Amino acid sequence: MPKFDLQDRLIDFSVELIKILDQLPNSVIGKYLKGQLTRSGTSPALNYAEACDAESRKDFIHKIKIVLKELRETFVGITIIRRLDLLDLKQVSYLLKECDELIAILKQSHTTAKVNLEKAKIRK
Repeated sequence: MPKFDLQDRLIDFSVELIKILDQLPNSVIGKYLKGQLTRSGTSPALNYAEACDAESRKDFIHKIKIVLKELRETFVGITIIRRLDLLDLKQVSYLLKECDELIAILKQSHTTAKVNLEKAKIRK
């Protein structure tokens, strides 16, 4: 069974998103969504790398929260693309599913980190 690596999964998500965004039309909305989603869709991988090297639990929690915000923004942007029917439905559906799964994983990580921080405070 292959090792689960969240960093690799976030990088793969960013790469797939970039490939698909290159297919957006050169219209005003296509250019806007491409720029916005390039930023929000690559940010989770970059911010997760920072979270993995956090200076404290509070710092980790803060950085994971940023990753979640960027993933949620990306999810909404991809949903807009789907509703406007700007790209192939199969590709867009894959991105939505992967983004949703990444949000669920990182939400759980955020929750666990907060619980562990509270437990550590109680022990002191």
